[in-house]
Amino acid sequence: MVDYRIEFDLLGEKKIPKDVYWGIHTARAIENFEISHFRIHPELIHAYGLVKLACAKTNCSLGYLSTPEKKAECIITACEEVARGNWDSQIVVDALQGGAGTSTNMNVNEVIANRALELMGYPKGTYNIISPIDDVNLHQSTNDTYPTALRLACIKMLRKLETAVVGLVESFQKLEREMSGIVKVARTEMQDAVLITLGREMGAYADALARDRWRIYKCEERLRVVNLGGTAVGTGIGAPRDYIFRVVDVLRELSGIGVSRAENLVEATQNLDVFSEVSGIIRSLAVTLNKISSDFRLLSSGPEAGLKEILLPPLQAGSSIMPGKVNPVLPEAVSQVAFLTFGLDQTLTLACASGNLELNPFIPLIAFCILTTLESLTNVIELFSGKCVREIRANEKVCHSYVRSSTALLTAVIPKIGYEKACEVAKRAKTTGKDVADVLIEDGLVSLQELELYTSPESVCRLGFIE
Repeated sequence: MVDYRIEFDLLGEKKIPKDVYWGIHTARAIENFEISHFRIHPELIHAYGLVKLACAKTNCSLGYLSTPEKKAECIITACEEVARGNWDSQIVVDALQGGAGTSTNMNVNEVIANRALELMGYPKGTYNIISPIDDVNLHQSTNDTYPTALRLACIKMLRKLETAVVGLVESFQKLEREMSGIVKVARTEMQDAVLITLGREMGAYADALARDRWRIYKCEERLRVVNLGGTAVGTGIGAPRDYIFRVVDVLRELSGIGVSRAENLVEATQNLDVFSEVSGIIRSLAVTLNKISSDFRLLSSGPEAGLKEILLPPLQAGSSIMPGKVNPVLPEAVSQVAFLTFGLDQTLTLACASGNLELNPFIPLIAFCILTTLESLTNVIELFSGKCVREIRANEKVCHSYVRSSTALLTAVIPKIGYEKACEVAKRAKTTGKDVADVLIEDGLVSLQELELYTSPESVCRLGFIE
């Protein structure tokens, strides 16, 4: 019993497993690029299916896919299925590949062609009826379909990332309200500085993330300009003029994304700097996240011998040898994703800068870097927000004790006692081992009521002091 079919290309013939939907071009890519074992990202596959659907519908409406009967209909159905994710398992080429993504394009073309043949009642590989190149890839090139699909995939994933960031902002805003009355010691250069509230700290995190959210929202504008219709180098060679002027409009209708055709298709095919720009904006978000997660690890350190000003939710046992140890695992995970983002951004930057003449051959690496970053950040932010930030509790007793004992308290009362007298209090508190607050009261410099006023949340948060 034959369990394979024979397919041909310019290099010769090859046995292809009978039941798979990919063909000889994919088979050669599997052999040539056994590199990372990373799969093509599903969002890129689905976006590619949408691009192919737009091309097929445009060619059909213009009469370029008229024979045999039902060919266009079956190709369109197969494209829709790829766009829905029905055939992700059949996109099998390695994410890292030479050829500027041609292997990915051909893998998609072959799956669509063989699925369309199946719908028409023909065996897979009957390419004289439906050809992966002459029909599915009609009036297209890898060089205009791959970048367009990548832009669509990035936009969809950026929207998911933005939603995750909004959720994290809201979590911090909730903490800001809940902790608005908890006065604590602020620190600069890791040393006691002045007084602040935990609420103000959490509000600062919220505002920084809100700025990142706005940057992410604006990213979509950079990605909406596509080079679909430009074919090989942006001149539109091999494609009819009516197709070139219609296909992006069809893609816009199908995707619901406001894509537009680049004014200069040659330039848009040559350059991928937009992905470097977007990656840089995403990197800025990772910078913010790493700052926050590092702060959380420090503020929650202890629980007995650290700062322990905030209490993180216990998620899992932290050690196989140290009893009772619980680690800040989600802040640690956030930092690791941030570090990964920094590294992938650097790799992507090099890839974007290394294009030659009319094409950048490193777009598969660019796709891997940016889509991996988007997915990893989205996932870790959702976890961080839902399982950590929303469950944080303040250790009010510890915060209060630090306020009483720290020299940070003295800055709050300088308007009352002056700088020189405050320095004397700091020195006496250090030599006697007493709390700064107690020394202030014992020396009659401030009353208990005045001290409470100077260290109230309202006074601490007021912008400047009032005479």
